[in-house]
Amino acid sequence: MTRTLATAVSDIDILGVQAGVETILTKVYEVNDVVLYDFQVSSEAPLYPKPITLGWKVPAFNVKGVWKPTADFSKRIQADWELDHMQSRISVDAPVIGLFGNDDSNLLTFACSDPISTLELNARLREEDKHFHYHITFFSEPEQPITDFKIQLRLDYSNSHFSKALDAVSKWWEGFEPLKPAYVPAIAKKPLYSTWYQFHQNLDLEVLHEECRLAHDLGYKAVIIDDGWQTKDTNRGYDFTGDWHPEGIPGMATYIDRLHSLGMKVALWYSVPFCGKKSKAYQRFKGKFLTEDHRWAPVFDPRYPEVRDYLISVYKNALKEWKLDGFKLDFIDDFRLYQDTPLGRDNGRDYASINEAVNRLMSDVMSTLRAINPEIFIEFRQKYIGPAMRKYGNMFRAFDCPGDATMNRVRIADIRMLAGDTAVHGDMITWHPGESVEVAALQLVNTLFGVPQLSVMLQDLPASHRTMIRFYTSYWNTHGKELTSGDFVPRKPLANYPIQKVAKGAYTIIGVYDEYVVTLEHVDIHLHLLNAQIADRLTVHCVTDFGSYLGVVYDCQGTVVSEGLYSLSKGLVQIWVPPCGMVQLRKNT
Repeated sequence: MTRTLATAVSDIDILGVQAGVETILTKVYEVNDVVLYDFQVSSEAPLYPKPITLGWKVPAFNVKGVWKPTADFSKRIQADWELDHMQSRISVDAPVIGLFGNDDSNLLTFACSDPISTLELNARLREEDKHFHYHITFFSEPEQPITDFKIQLRLDYSNSHFSKALDAVSKWWEGFEPLKPAYVPAIAKKPLYSTWYQFHQNLDLEVLHEECRLAHDLGYKAVIIDDGWQTKDTNRGYDFTGDWHPEGIPGMATYIDRLHSLGMKVALWYSVPFCGKKSKAYQRFKGKFLTEDHRWAPVFDPRYPEVRDYLISVYKNALKEWKLDGFKLDFIDDFRLYQDTPLGRDNGRDYASINEAVNRLMSDVMSTLRAINPEIFIEFRQKYIGPAMRKYGNMFRAFDCPGDATMNRVRIADIRMLAGDTAVHGDMITWHPGESVEVAALQLVNTLFGVPQLSVMLQDLPASHRTMIRFYTSYWNTHGKELTSGDFVPRKPLANYPIQKVAKGAYTIIGVYDEYVVTLEHVDIHLHLLNAQIADRLTVHCVTDFGSYLGVVYDCQGTVVSEGLYSLSKGLVQIWVPPCGMVQLRKNT
């Protein structure tokens, strides 16, 4: 295939520069189809800058879709007259967009070195000239006056799989000292049990204790106690957030000790920005909110040092007094500029920028907690999964998608391609206890290329469901290193990644989520094929003769249904595998 994008990228235009502002754009690096630019904005006197845009275009050759960090199912080509632009800031998304080709190749991936400031960016097709028009806009939210602003822009038009271009962006971000990722403890990469989808706010402590006992027996080594521990209110609202007293679990330290005795690590959920109007904290911090006009609750203003100190003290005291192992810090994306948010560094605010204040808050949270427990795990969920958030959290979770196995798979893959070594978890899996075991298994097998989280009432499940959970959790615990740190390649983004592969050491593991032919270009000593669909066979295309393999076929409950010798000769090979089962092949030597 002839690639022409590298030579067809237009000059980068600088648009919207106001009087009194100087801009300098300098190409500083160009090697192996990767180009870096330094961009500087300066003024002699402090001023609130108006939006400044960098824009360029490329011809629409071989473009199949557009990848964005949280696009979910919407990776199609957009026209320049439709939809809003993507926004990136410290707690939302990441400043990167890529065009991919019909063969999953990277065409042009661009990224910015600033994941903290609010940026607007896009890559959309203009029908008049059949070009993709890229842009990145700075200062769309002028939070504070500036005299100097610097970023780097990275353009990658290398001929690689699109996922490799994204992984290269992730590594580039890691190279900036202010973006060094947090340490990831081993427990962050272990399957865990969550209380949310089966209990919601209705926690029954004896039932939960038994659930944790069963979960541990099935291979789950940690529990996240979600919303409900801090209140007896069960209306799924946030009126009582802010104080964080354990009204739902009196004697919290004793209860956590009971769970520890089962072998379970324990984390608690907190909605970080919310301060409910029925809390004592609301009266204490009246006037120190970003807004009170929020659908859930007033939002703390982290630009006040006393607000930051209070939030940090809440988590610090909980860690010390209750011997917690982790935190689920939620709703961080609600720290943002609202219509009624006061601007400026006034009235006791020591930051003008909300984004910079969030950066300070979360940095101090992580350093404070790690000083007490270096193995602390902290979970964030989409959309706050950008490179800055990797400094403060060591677990990223797919955004809530209860019962939606396909969405879970897509979100795990999208997060993982930018997450480096940070643990990537699926959303909590849940299903109706009356479901067939094969369909229930779909919920679990769609999360196997991330870290599974379980959120079902185990005591209410049929024995067949628990057997299925045990089988796949045991498999994950055995091969978690390969699944989480292997060379990860998700195929066909516009088809929702129906084929996913990891390779590490002597193992290749491939998940097949729809009736596609899997092309094998290389086979290791061990080849595991996961039939993650309601179909009874897998079809592979061997590009060459790989020889014979000893194979064991399992159903979704781990029962061996056949064993034999398989010839992976050149051409098409069909293997009968039960729905949501797998075949494990080992080179016949």
